[in-house]
Amino acid sequence: MEVIGKIKLINGTQTFGSNGFRKRELVVTTDEQYPQMILIEFIQDKCDLLDSYQIGQDVKVSINLRGREWINPQGEAKYFNSIQGWRIENLAQASSNQSIPPADNFAPAPDLSSDNEPDDLPF
Repeated sequence: MEVIGKIKLINGTQTFGSNGFRKRELVVTTDEQYPQMILIEFIQDKCDLLDSYQIGQDVKVSINLRGREWINPQGEAKYFNSIQGWRIENLAQASSNQSIPPADNFAPAPDLSSDNEPDDLPF
């Protein structure tokens, strides 16, 4: 799955527990009739992916939906969802890399209309 939008917020990396679990949050505002502010978590080594991004950039974030169950002390089940990012792309940079090169960079196609070509089509 992917989320496309503009970066609204990039939080710093948080570290939890004695084993050093790392988490970093990103908020992306979608560009639609009713814009959504989507909180996306990057964990462990994926936290570093956000270092080269800034607020206001247009991005495409590849995500996974995660869900978990927690049983409270009263024995009731509670369910939680999270959105985890695993890749982020700068859309402005991606569009400039995919521009079409000028026509003079291509060699002309050979003339295929000559009578020297055998007619090897089966129909």
